[in-house]
Amino acid sequence: MEVCEEADSGRCPSEMDANSDIKTHFKVCRFIMETGVKLGMHSVPIATACTVYHRFFQTASLQVYEPHLVAMSAIYLAGKVEEQHLRTRDIINVCHRYLNPRSEPLELDSRFWDLRDSVVQCELLVLRVLGFQVSFQHPHKYLLHYLVSLKNLVNRHAWSRTPISATAWALLRDSYHGTLCLRHHPQHIAVAVLCLALETYGMEVPGDAEAEKHWWQVSGTAPAALSPGALAGSLLGGVEVN
Repeated sequence: MEVCEEADSGRCPSEMDANSDIKTHFKVCRFIMETGVKLGMHSVPIATACTVYHRFFQTASLQVYEPHLVAMSAIYLAGKVEEQHLRTRDIINVCHRYLNPRSEPLELDSRFWDLRDSVVQCELLVLRVLGFQVSFQHPHKYLLHYLVSLKNLVNRHAWSRTPISATAWALLRDSYHGTLCLRHHPQHIAVAVLCLALETYGMEVPGDAEAEKHWWQVSGTAPAALSPGALAGSLLGGVEVN
């Protein structure tokens, strides 16, 4: 049995490296989200970019590949996959300004063209690593379906006073900071973020506690064995990284 000792922190170097990687991925996904918004990307293409990034680093190492370059390529690729095409020049300029807020905009010189070539070559690398499997099912359509269903079940005045919908969408967006999208079905994630939003504001679905089936089971898109509470705990664990 292997034993490792770390006098200063009491943790193994491998554990500290893993925690460091998690924090790096969290920050880079925040970079994807914020630059995506600046580029005018919709929520699904941003989710695709984050998923591409996470899928790539399932097998690739941060010690080998520069994460922000991979993120830029993921944004570029996601725009193609989700048919919201973005110019490489816009991606490079927005990302460069995000990472270097005090710098001047990039000129169309050798530095710019070298960076553009790096983004394009990295996109090809990402495609090969992912086996060209870059089409994903996201929780967004399921969450929209659940929100419409719940709105018809609860008191409309309580619903209008409480930002359940906005909170659920925000939680779904934040879930892409981590690898929840790789480890769980999209229907499960949609139910979990909505249950967490309801719990946050203390709102209960009328009759759900006494019913034979929970509200998410009635919709027919989530299995009976789903445990939203456990999945919500995983979601909160990812948010706490920041």
